[in-house]
Amino acid sequence: MTLYGIGLGPGQPDLVTVRGKRALESADVVYSPGRLSRSVATEHVPEERIGDLDFPMTRDEEKLRTAWKEAAAEIAPTARDGDAAFVTLGDPNVYSTFGHLRRTLAAFHPEVDLEVVPGVSAMSAFATALGVEITAGSSLALREADRGASPTGPDRMILFKVTDAPATHEGLVEAGYDVVYGRRLFMEQGETVVTDDPTEIDERDYYTLAYAEKPETRVEQATDAFLEAADESGVVTDGGEQSIGELARQERSEAVLCGDEVKHD
Repeated sequence: MTLYGIGLGPGQPDLVTVRGKRALESADVVYSPGRLSRSVATEHVPEERIGDLDFPMTRDEEKLRTAWKEAAAEIAPTARDGDAAFVTLGDPNVYSTFGHLRRTLAAFHPEVDLEVVPGVSAMSAFATALGVEITAGSSLALREADRGASPTGPDRMILFKVTDAPATHEGLVEAGYDVVYGRRLFMEQGETVVTDDPTEIDERDYYTLAYAEKPETRVEQATDAFLEAADESGVVTDGGEQSIGELARQERSEAVLCGDEVKHD
């Protein structure tokens, strides 16, 4: 029948999508690659329908390939005869273990049908938690910063796997970035931390992200004019018909850039 690759979101059970919840509830077996994804899945399905998979914590590619072949061999019969699900935190296609399973099944069990149910990625949840707005006209790069790496280049970056925050911070500051860190955001497992001080999160934690931005990179938006026109009490007393018309034209241009349909009266 079908194997569903389901993104569970950043870790809170109520951030699983409606479609993801339905697929979880209909699956005969829900396979989990780890403790955290299992704790979210069990909020939606009973324990007896969870199938645990064992993956070694190693960089040895041969051992990893063996583990994925064994996982695919276990999942394939269930997915052929009924519906199965493989769950992962975040989104199945964003730095996820699901990609390994997809490729292994394609190689050894091509008869298994796959369907991906997207989830809220850790990166978008992180941006939301920190109030980071990626506006029209701006750009954002996603980089890995494991073991103290300090990738540079783009003006705005979200870094994941920040496992040595002090070392990463040093390199980013030298390159001219302002940096803020978030750990276990929207997760019920472990302590949530948001800070711009890397010494507060100096212990290794896989679920630490950082937002790095060069101060001069802000893109001015059409609706900034509303705030600029406010008086000392915060009330907008200016802006005029001509300003509003100009704002409307700019907003229409942004809509076109974003791919939105522009309606004409």
